[in-house]
Amino acid sequence: MARVARWLDFQRERGLKIVRLETFAMPQVGLVRITLEDNSTGWGQIASFEAADIVAEIIHRQIAPCILGVEIASIEDVIQKITDRTMKFHGSHISRGMAAIETSLMDVYGKLSGKLVTEMIGGDTTPIPVYGSSMSRAISPAQEGERLRRLQQEFGYRAFKIRVGKECGHDEDEWPGRTQEIIPLVRRTLGTDTVIHADANSCYSPATAIEVGRMLEDNGYGHFEEPCPYWMLDWTGEVTSRLNMPVAGGEQDHVQSTWNAIVRDRIVDIVQPDICYCGGISVALKIAKLAHESGLVCVPHCANHSLITIFTMHLWNALPNRGPFMEFSIEDQNLYSGICHNAPRLEDGKLHFVTDEYGWGVKINQNWLDRAVHRSSGAGH
Repeated sequence: MARVARWLDFQRERGLKIVRLETFAMPQVGLVRITLEDNSTGWGQIASFEAADIVAEIIHRQIAPCILGVEIASIEDVIQKITDRTMKFHGSHISRGMAAIETSLMDVYGKLSGKLVTEMIGGDTTPIPVYGSSMSRAISPAQEGERLRRLQQEFGYRAFKIRVGKECGHDEDEWPGRTQEIIPLVRRTLGTDTVIHADANSCYSPATAIEVGRMLEDNGYGHFEEPCPYWMLDWTGEVTSRLNMPVAGGEQDHVQSTWNAIVRDRIVDIVQPDICYCGGISVALKIAKLAHESGLVCVPHCANHSLITIFTMHLWNALPNRGPFMEFSIEDQNLYSGICHNAPRLEDGKLHFVTDEYGWGVKINQNWLDRAVHRSSGAGH
């Protein structure tokens, strides 16, 4: 944590004014560029999948007035100003907008200090072991097993995650019998040396989650992710207390008091903050530190190949309580793969940094920006 303290000192010594905020948004994902008064610039990202264009509107209408043209002592000061000024609107959209601003400030601070973000917060560029994360329930169990075996042979994955149940499924399966079939089938296909996790995406009541968890335990699975509706903390806590395997969760959570309860009451064994959902990398660091102090593991949520993968790589090697594998999606990434140049390289089951830049270490692709809706807010306008 000493290097983190020096990074915070660097922020306070410089001071800054943000003079311009720009968004480049599509419905599924958006980028933010900030410009400081010395014309330094930094890139951040709005959380992906959907509603990024709505968050872009919130950035210009509600967040920009909080911080444009104001002397800001540190990134923490930015977060506090946004939190204070939007106090009647706290929620996921504000947190996502905050994360976009925070990650862009991280980028500009890295460039100004001549370091990668990971180096500023105590990490390094050691290659990172990843688990191949399946996002699909449409695929049959047999097809999924073969897909994972092929990817293991091609890229050297030593761990995977599959989907069980149905998203917010109220104890229903994606189709009858799918979960009962896929759990043992994937284990047989990949053998006992491969780590396999399972994600229920808020599907189950406690009783059903425990039943599925026992099946996962019998087949030697790793962690059981989001077994119950994530907002039902007592349900998830009951499952955690009843199972021998670790339970993971928290990707959706962005309120500090919720995180305090998750850690205090040991609702899960593994915390999974998403940098772009929770408010940024500095917020995720605080969550990880809180978890570490209580002996919990941190495996951040990282579900696609947009800049969230870059952000999570920079965070990963700075986490003292990180798990053995970082999440890395195995799905088609055409929407996100063109966002930046010098993207990380997957080799022998590990992600490798590929960069000679500072900050996030990436160059944004102008062709991608040209396809997005551009909007700009400036100080005094």
